[in-house]
Amino acid sequence: MTTLDSRPTAAKPVARSIDVRGPRFGAVITTVVLAVTLLTIPTTTSILLLSWQTLVFALGSIVGLQAQPYGVLYRKVVQPRLAAPTEFEDPQPPRFAQSVGLAFGVVGLIALIVGATPVAYVAIGFALAAAFLNAAFNVCLGCEMYLIGRRLFSSRATA
Repeated sequence: MTTLDSRPTAAKPVARSIDVRGPRFGAVITTVVLAVTLLTIPTTTSILLLSWQTLVFALGSIVGLQAQPYGVLYRKVVQPRLAAPTEFEDPQPPRFAQSVGLAFGVVGLIALIVGATPVAYVAIGFALAAAFLNAAFNVCLGCEMYLIGRRLFSSRATA
């Protein structure tokens, strides 16, 4: 589970905790999808790929991580082939990260549709950078944003 300092803890899973490897697996796929999207701008392929990725972000953000397609793939296909998880985290920070990805995806998609290619490059590039950091270095920027916001708002509530 994630503590307020965002470090996953090695322990038995708490009722709503998730295997920390799942979001990282999703970040690997997201990195590939967004990289190909950037390489194919301004074609129909880029719009289709970004539409798919935005839908993935929306499902993870709005419905929950259990509905996120890459998470489903991880739980059904990959996780059974791995050793039992030893680290767990609260699903709220990764779910918030999906919301951040959704915002960048929507901006990028609108930009592609209206022909604002530079805006699309920037929005998709930011989402790609965040996904790559998570995939390669296990650094979830959206999760860190969530935890910083939580610290700020909890300290204001107690002041």
